[in-house]
Amino acid sequence: MEGPTLEYSANYSRVRDLLSQGVRGLAAAGIDQARLDAEVLLGHVLAMTHEQLIVAADLPLSAEQVQRFAALWQRRLSREPVAYITGKQEFWSLDFHVTRDVLIPRPETERLIEVALTLAAELGSDKPLRVLEIGTGSGAIAVSLATELPSAEIIATDISTVALEVAQGNAMLHGAAGRITFLPGDLFAALGGDIAAFDLIVSNPPYIRRAQIATLEPEVSRWEPRGALDGGADGLDFYRRIAAQAWQFLTLNGALTLEIGADMGGEVSSVFNRAGFYREVAVFHDYAGCDRVIGAKVATNSVGSI
Repeated sequence: MEGPTLEYSANYSRVRDLLSQGVRGLAAAGIDQARLDAEVLLGHVLAMTHEQLIVAADLPLSAEQVQRFAALWQRRLSREPVAYITGKQEFWSLDFHVTRDVLIPRPETERLIEVALTLAAELGSDKPLRVLEIGTGSGAIAVSLATELPSAEIIATDISTVALEVAQGNAMLHGAAGRITFLPGDLFAALGGDIAAFDLIVSNPPYIRRAQIATLEPEVSRWEPRGALDGGADGLDFYRRIAAQAWQFLTLNGALTLEIGADMGGEVSSVFNRAGFYREVAVFHDYAGCDRVIGAKVATNSVGSI
């Protein structure tokens, strides 16, 4: 049985009519936020904002414009995320280029930026901070921090060289390319042997429990890079690795902050407390009241091993 289609006709040759038809088709396919998605896709085709679409409700459309929208609409019906279709996603009030090689930046990850900035302020250093981001993906975190900490020296790593190309492009897009060094490699191995200590380490590591990935919404399970999702059987693999190594790369008053799953505060706190290298391990909630970020400071008797 063929799926729904959109073709140019007198029935929806205006913005409002095509938009209504698009919304009905997405909603019938069980897609949440059907109206928002249809508006974003049509706005992308017409190079219009949401407000401009409202004003242009009676604007007549060409057959070519309808066909372009229909092609994007069909991709959304296949549950491809809107961000991959349009190639961009807003984060920290900045537009980032995204591809299927990187995780789509989420609004909840902005809480990680907030905690990182709080920890940076507490450091109160009279010299530029050195910041490390592990697993940068699109570069959204590193670039956002660069905009907020203009004097900071930032190093961002990722095991995927393709992801690093996306991140470098985003750094250039937002004028931060000269202040972020991108290094390929697995976690701290990307740093090589002779790297000075960092004041702050930040990461949004993979933390989805492996068996749960298949149960996630199709936009995630079918489309986003599995390597950016899979945290191992219990979701804690990367936290264990980071807890075992991060202390060696932190300054005397250094701190780290990581995004965590909504129910993982207790488990991840235990990982860092058991490691014995950290103090002031704390869980920060997002604005929905869920566990979202963990922060910790290096124990003073752990410093000096790099």
